[in-house]
Amino acid sequence: MKIIGIDPGLTKTGVGIIEVKNNSLSFVASETIYSSPSEPLVTRLNHFHKSLLEIIKIYQPDEAAIEETFVNKNPLSSLKLGHARGALILSLGLCGLKVAEYSATAVKKAIVGVGRAEKEQIQRMVKILLPKADFKTEDEADALAVAICHNSHSSFLSRR
Repeated sequence: MKIIGIDPGLTKTGVGIIEVKNNSLSFVASETIYSSPSEPLVTRLNHFHKSLLEIIKIYQPDEAAIEETFVNKNPLSSLKLGHARGALILSLGLCGLKVAEYSATAVKKAIVGVGRAEKEQIQRMVKILLPKADFKTEDEADALAVAICHNSHSSFLSRR
């Protein structure tokens, strides 16, 4: 089973794909989708949509997970991030994927064991859990963490 994890952002969106076989995790791919702040919002959202569709076409994940939006000090930034997240969720849904959503705290707790972990701790644990992971940005590491979190939660739920 392949899981795609997404760390949404309006300038940089991290995408990570893992594979789960016999309760063992392996790294499949990761990348960052960039958009330019100088472009109109509709152009940026369309770019995220098309880029994510291409990634899904290549890797054909079975499940999807995305990090929830946290509220910034600037409400306009939160609203724009919500637009990007909505475009990404729609793209996943159009591909027939069910989408699980996790808070940043839940992801950190699943990966590190502490909900207030630092970015560097997340990156180190992702590297330990996925030794062959070749992420280039912290956004990709975060996306892989979202996918790992989803696997942990869905494994727990299936045992209940």
